[in-house]
Amino acid sequence: MPTTLITGAARGLGAAVARRLGAQGHRVIVNYRTSSAAAEDVVRDVERAGGMASSARADVTDATAVDTMVTGILAEHGRIDTVIVNANTAPPPFDPLAELSWTAFEAKVTGELAGAFHITKRVLEPMRAQGDGRLIYIGSTAADYVGEGRLAHGTAKSALTTFARHVAAECARDGVSVLVVAPGAVRTPATAGVLAGPRGADLARESVLGRVLEPEDVAAAVALAADPALRPATGTVLRVDGGWSVLVGGPVS
Repeated sequence: MPTTLITGAARGLGAAVARRLGAQGHRVIVNYRTSSAAAEDVVRDVERAGGMASSARADVTDATAVDTMVTGILAEHGRIDTVIVNANTAPPPFDPLAELSWTAFEAKVTGELAGAFHITKRVLEPMRAQGDGRLIYIGSTAADYVGEGRLAHGTAKSALTTFARHVAAECARDGVSVLVVAPGAVRTPATAGVLAGPRGADLARESVLGRVLEPEDVAAAVALAADPALRPATGTVLRVDGGWSVLVGGPVS
């Protein structure tokens, strides 16, 4: 049974991923920062469905907290097979540059990268030692498409994708695969306000689904990326946008 750590899994997309992977036979570790009750709800959901799960508290932007969490997981389970880097360390400000503060911009970009950096650096050594592992980063199509209100979020996710590609190159011969799953518009607590308005209706019309994505749509793609058979795809981006990129036009490479 693979042991899978999912950062920021107490709610939204991370919770959907935990439930999906738990149902597919992963031993799921639900990471959270402050929402212990919500994390335990996810653990119970996985267990009620017949899976195995536990929770682990850590602020993934704090290297010491990450080290403590990973050390504990390794002591209990002996290995970590997959890490889903999902934690939304700062809410994305949906503001144009003229209205965007440096504080909000910095928090989004540095939070995104700190969360990825610390967890990646800590788990790579044991993954290399076991000769196997998967790192899956939750990116965004905002890394490729310029649009209103996407400045901070797009910059952060573009940097995350570049980071992941470099990590993939560094561990390509160590048995560790790296993928980025890049969703389009997903209805989560962080985006509900934006998607409830005209922008959400526009995105729904531009999708082959006739709606914006739900967390479960992206969780299915993450489950695919977690399959060891997909190791040859290391260093690539799996876009999950309901066909938006081909219907509206833009980069799909």
